[in-house]
Amino acid sequence: MLKGLIPSEIVAELDKYIVGQKMAKETVAIALRNRIRRKKLPKKLIDEVTPKNIVMIGPTGVGKTEIARRLAKLVRAPFVKVEATKFTEVGYIGKDVDSMIRDLVQVAVQLIRKEKIEEVREKAKERVEERILQVLFPSLHQGDFKNEADMSYRNNKTNIIESKEETVVMHHDSTDQNTQKERFMKTKEKLRDRLRNGQFEDKIIDIEIEEQNQSSMELFSNMGMEGIGINFKDIMDRMLPGRKKRQKIKISEARKILLDEEIEKMLETNKIAKEAVNRTEELGIVFIDEIDKIAMQEKSYGPDVSRSGVQRDILPIIEGSSVMTKYGVVKTDHILFIAAGAFNASKPSDLIPELQGRFPLRVELNSLKEDDLEKILIEPDNSLIKQYKALLKTEGIELEFQEDAIKELARIAAMVNEQNENIGARRLYTVLERLLDRISFNAPRIGKKKVIITKNYVRNRLENIIQKEDLSKYIL
Repeated sequence: MLKGLIPSEIVAELDKYIVGQKMAKETVAIALRNRIRRKKLPKKLIDEVTPKNIVMIGPTGVGKTEIARRLAKLVRAPFVKVEATKFTEVGYIGKDVDSMIRDLVQVAVQLIRKEKIEEVREKAKERVEERILQVLFPSLHQGDFKNEADMSYRNNKTNIIESKEETVVMHHDSTDQNTQKERFMKTKEKLRDRLRNGQFEDKIIDIEIEEQNQSSMELFSNMGMEGIGINFKDIMDRMLPGRKKRQKIKISEARKILLDEEIEKMLETNKIAKEAVNRTEELGIVFIDEIDKIAMQEKSYGPDVSRSGVQRDILPIIEGSSVMTKYGVVKTDHILFIAAGAFNASKPSDLIPELQGRFPLRVELNSLKEDDLEKILIEPDNSLIKQYKALLKTEGIELEFQEDAIKELARIAAMVNEQNENIGARRLYTVLERLLDRISFNAPRIGKKKVIITKNYVRNRLENIIQKEDLSKYIL
């Protein structure tokens, strides 16, 4: 996953989705590259080299979270975003800091599970095909000989397989067993082809389906008991194995149910859990947002009393400790932690000194200007304009934005950010939604048509926003 990635390539990948913020991109690219370098070190040093955690400083909507999320996606690393304000000091009611690691392992399990499912999918499809053929044509499988003893036992029997197009009669004669076996195989392949071509999709078959247990212990495991590292649901599922029931359904529906069953049988849960723990320890990324909210100077009253306590609780997790999860013990020594905050009412130096030392790298992200907003509208692979064009195309509307219309949109978004709260690129969501709301509403009635968005159209639609002083009444 990491092999071959150099910092410039990592930055180039991030450029596809995030505009600007060169310094932040280069910092995370170096952090990722250092993981590759660490793998090449001698055994004596490999455990000594720990990630250099990062603090991102910048206003909301400039790309802090997106940089971390895209970085994790690039290397298929487990990634979890947590809000620092949701954690409380030990002794207070609330979420404990260990939960961020348990959540990270859970993400890793789902990530690896998806990968394994794709690996076994084709093999599982073959098994499903065999099961459906066996239900559809049991007489064929009864005569599908596997060895000479089985052949001699079935001598002088006749199996008749009927279909809409043909009737295949197969006589078992000990003098010509090989020929009979070849016939069976040819007939089986003919039926397989017809099944694959969808000729039997609407046929009703009677299959045996395994029912899923809804363990009552799952309720308790979701009420804070995950901290003790025991998966009650798995324990109860082993004690009360799933029951099987027969059901008559169409082949098209049975195919999906049987595919899920076969995939589950082929997945090795223990291996997935072990690999998940390993990937969490080696590649995991935890993004701690709103860290500035627990960095403010404490008061002697109110909920602020536990803020420095939360910082002290986070310390051992970031420095390196062992956290018990239901998939095993996870060591946090080599997990990369990225903290972020606007730091409007506080400074990074307001964090307790011990925590500051655990985040040696600090990078400031720039506020977005009019030019940046214009680029965000058109340049990224998932730009908003591309998204709206694709959405309206489903209704038959071909949306076209003139260049000066895009510039006007960026200008209005930048102006609103300056006069109200600066929410960065998120302002574009509300501006574009307001601009296109009439077209979106009437799209089903408009039908196939080309709609051109001009500068004048932008001004007319957003005229109230430009003129009113209290812009918050019209736009978030």
